Amino acid sequence: MSGLSPKEASPNRIFDPTMSAPAHGRSYLSPSSKTPPFINHNLSPPPLKHQLSVRSTDSMGRRLSLTSSSYHSSSNNHNPFADPLSYSTAERGIASKYSLHPNPEMWGYDVSPNSIEADDWLHKPDKRIDETGTICTGRGLTTVGCLGLLVLGIVALFLGFPLTTAILQRTMSRNGGYNLGGINATGQVMEGVFALIDKDTPESLYTKVSPVDGRTMQLVFSDEFEVEGRTFYPGDDPFWEAVDLHYWGTRDLEWYDPNAITTKDGKLVIEFRKEQNHDLEYVGGHLASWNKFCFTGGLLEVSVQLPGLPTVSGFWPAVWTMGNLGRAGYGASTDGMWPYSYETCDRGTLKNQTLDGVPDVQAEQLGDHAYDYALSYLPGQRLSACTCAGELHPGPINSDGTFRGRSAPEIDVFEAQIDGNLGAGAVSQSCQFAPYNAYYSWDNATNLEFHQATGTQELNGFKGNVWQQAASVVSRTNQRCYEGAVTPCHSVYGFQYKPGNADDNGHVTWVNDNKLSWTMHAAGFGADPVAQISERVVPKEPMYIIMNLGMSPGFSDIDFEAIDAMLPAHMSIDYVRVYQYPDEINYGCDPPNYPTASYINRYIEAYSNPNLTQWSASVEDGGYEQPIPKNRLIDNC
Repeated sequence: MSGLSPKEASPNRIFDPTMSAPAHGRSYLSPSSKTPPFINHNLSPPPLKHQLSVRSTDSMGRRLSLTSSSYHSSSNNHNPFADPLSYSTAERGIASKYSLHPNPEMWGYDVSPNSIEADDWLHKPDKRIDETGTICTGRGLTTVGCLGLLVLGIVALFLGFPLTTAILQRTMSRNGGYNLGGINATGQVMEGVFALIDKDTPESLYTKVSPVDGRTMQLVFSDEFEVEGRTFYPGDDPFWEAVDLHYWGTRDLEWYDPNAITTKDGKLVIEFRKEQNHDLEYVGGHLASWNKFCFTGGLLEVSVQLPGLPTVSGFWPAVWTMGNLGRAGYGASTDGMWPYSYETCDRGTLKNQTLDGVPDVQAEQLGDHAYDYALSYLPGQRLSACTCAGELHPGPINSDGTFRGRSAPEIDVFEAQIDGNLGAGAVSQSCQFAPYNAYYSWDNATNLEFHQATGTQELNGFKGNVWQQAASVVSRTNQRCYEGAVTPCHSVYGFQYKPGNADDNGHVTWVNDNKLSWTMHAAGFGADPVAQISERVVPKEPMYIIMNLGMSPGFSDIDFEAIDAMLPAHMSIDYVRVYQYPDEINYGCDPPNYPTASYINRYIEAYSNPNLTQWSASVEDGGYEQPIPKNRLIDNC
């Protein structure tokens, strides 16, 4: 039997000579052992460098099992992780070799109730603080005070703040608010950088005398484009967004790319350049306020410098407006919507404007001679006043339970061109309509007024075709306000309009070079007994603004050699401003009497996917595959 003598035992332990010899190499403490508890004041195991190996050797170098005597070695050499009852090397595995003994005393720690550790006071209440059990002590009052403040904070957050806001908040008027923002017809609160009126607009321009009747008008929207380097990718701007598409409907030769539009030196700049893009040779820009800013009635004016020269034909710069239910460039959204402006239920809502073959437009040669005298190739008004009850329609519903006819009409501020008859750079200023008059002839004898000098403007020779009817006048414009001029300037274009029919005194008056250009009265598009249609209306839809620079052989002749020599070319816009009469304020893209938001959100893909070109056609044919609402003239409601 091998063991340690009393002198070799740890000075911190009492050597017990009654300890038995190990059996089968294992040692243990006798149950009768009365070893007093060991108090370890260090609370941590000795450093490893002072710990013995779990094995020892004899004088012959042979490995011996650690016996109870070897365990009771000097405290400086004690290994708290060694198992004093472990098996020999041959009998032990890796797991047992490094496992801890279940008795913490074997680790070198005192677990007796009398053991005192340095952090015991944290876990043991000090009864000397208060022996009475009352909270009226410093500590108790502090605790209660903190809880009270917490409760008051919660009450103030969830009750006091809402009450204070409700009492003190001033409800802003829907009638504008100048540069304070106000609430537009969509319910949006425009504040700070999103104010409808640009902070760079001089206050002297917050009101304006109407060029039509001399009444004072109020500014409701402006953009001065003074912030340098603005971009117009989706989500970049609160009022404008550039499209990224090919405008196939008018056979354009360019790809519209958002990177062609920015702001520079206090101007909005739309570039046209020669560049391969989506298999097209040119790049242009198209910017719109669709579903962001719309207005109904009032005066829109834009200060513009045209691209190129007034002697070179080819560019197609334009500023125009369209009803918010159709998004320009997104064919599925405009299919059956543009350029209708119609609120009656009759043949005018149907395909080719006929019902049971009446009128016989081709036999009577009422239409386009290029298409065998067909009058209209439009699919019919998709959201007409004839829509059956229960069909999907943006509304509203009239007092008799029928739907109001809805559409996406168009009014152009201008489309610039070179006019051979006038022998100068000119602008066509137009309003498009559907359904069409017979022969595309509107009553312009008494419902058209020219405002500029004789010889400087003329009725547009284009009256319409199977796709649209137009009321249009071409006027000579300022020849110095072109990018290629010696001292280029900006010229003011615009239109002021009153929505409605003849009974509403509906009309549109255009502005060219900051002077009245011409006026069209709604009576000119009254009922047509030959075509068997009713009156069209000056658009009542909320209208958004579009500014673009492109090129198309369908619009004008193109002098490619001269055009290419001037590239890149630019259309520059100094400002955009909208005025309305103080008692006729109506802006926003979702007004209650002509709502659009719910319908657009329901069919958002038609307004966001330019590859969908038709509403009801199959996907294979580029369609949206949506049903056309039933028309009670031809369908069973």
